[in-house]
Amino acid sequence: MRRPVATGGRQGEGMAMAGTSRATAACDGPGRTAGSEASGAPGQEAGEGREAPSAIGRRVKRLRAQRKLTQRQLAEPVYTAAYVSTLEAGKVRPSEAALRHIAERLGVAYEELATGKPTHLVTALRMRLADAQRVLAVEDATDARTAYEQILGQAEEYGLTRERAAALTGLGECALETGELADALARFEAAEHALADEPLPARARAVRGQAVAHYLAGQLRYACYLLESAIDELNTSGLHDPGALLQFYTASIAPYMDMGAHARAAQAAELALALVPQVSDPALVATMHRTVARTLIAEGRVEAAQASLARATELYEQLQIRTELAHCHWMRGYVHAQHDELERAEAELRTAHSMLVSRRAALYVSQVEVELADVLRRRGKPAQAAELLESLLVGLQPGRGALHAGGAHRLLGLIAEEAGDVEAAERHYASALSLLEQTGAAGDLADICRLLGDLMRREGRTEAALNAYRTGLGHRAEPGTTTLGPAPARPPFGPWA
Repeated sequence: MRRPVATGGRQGEGMAMAGTSRATAACDGPGRTAGSEASGAPGQEAGEGREAPSAIGRRVKRLRAQRKLTQRQLAEPVYTAAYVSTLEAGKVRPSEAALRHIAERLGVAYEELATGKPTHLVTALRMRLADAQRVLAVEDATDARTAYEQILGQAEEYGLTRERAAALTGLGECALETGELADALARFEAAEHALADEPLPARARAVRGQAVAHYLAGQLRYACYLLESAIDELNTSGLHDPGALLQFYTASIAPYMDMGAHARAAQAAELALALVPQVSDPALVATMHRTVARTLIAEGRVEAAQASLARATELYEQLQIRTELAHCHWMRGYVHAQHDELERAEAELRTAHSMLVSRRAALYVSQVEVELADVLRRRGKPAQAAELLESLLVGLQPGRGALHAGGAHRLLGLIAEEAGDVEAAERHYASALSLLEQTGAAGDLADICRLLGDLMRREGRTEAALNAYRTGLGHRAEPGTTTLGPAPARPPFGPWA
């Protein structure tokens, strides 16, 4: 069953069904009467983008008082003071000609007087959104959050839905960076709700953000569900937006891999690579190359993985996106570790760690520390590894990184077992199993069951060991098919079309 798409109307924007109240007849200039039917919701007129007479009247009165003009001075030479008085009281709907005259006398743009939105506000907010995104990429998430909060406040004040959603999405990305997953999820959900009337491509960043937040919290199945639902909606409804599809396919690779659904991860990588020629955003392309490298490593295609990482690094350096550059060093360290090049692996992982610490990307720091601790253990530095792991477990609160906390306990179990402390090893393996069972990470679950079974078998606890092995086999049976539904539909283009 696919996730339902929100279809409700937007709220909080001053829009409603047309009303039927009549404006009070009043003089609309020398010797003229203006009485016409007012339509529109409180605060805004339908069809014209202008606000209701009461809102316009209050604005005219406020601006006139600020400029120390009398009603007569504002009205002359075309209108009367009585007309301005009636207008300010909200008892007349001013004509466009009357508003243009008053706007000129007040020294403001007609659009600002009619709608309450300062001229060029949307353009200015979009420029500030781009600047906040740059701050998040190359400077600090805290500073970016401040900028996004200010933009959000203005967008809400003037009912600018798209700019509000963009600010909420930016705040979600700031929260992901700092590891505040609950806040990130709330921001992304609010952004998607704000764009409920928009087509899915407009909501793609918000949907992807929700999936990433669920993934980082260890909710792998739901992350896959969100992404597959979105892919299906795009491919079956004719909304074949390459940028949105690239975001969804790329984001699905990590949870697929962690769930043991390697075939589905490889398919997502294939589809993502095929979309690249149609996508102009270099940041999306770079993230795709970095993520696809993981599937290439799993397939044993090391040279192809290195080439993919090199392309991602090149793009990130051009864009100066430091967190993603750190991810490239992290992935290179992982590649070296897989081929027992432990010294080179440690160097790459320490570089990634240093970059992420400087960015205060707490959750990503913890993830790199798990990889680094494994390399240190394999290099014969168990004390350093254990110290690193114990420290990161203190910082991983419930709901933040269950997958990586499980990995930390697995490594602590290995260190304890190698030191001959069987009791501590079993305790850590059990903790890892409990954490990983929350995530559905099939490969990791099977591995921890094997380690636990081997430990029990060596201790002569044959029946307990068999139970552990059976549990592990259950998790490994047909990886990916026991927890996921049918694969999402392919887009109607590419080499398979």
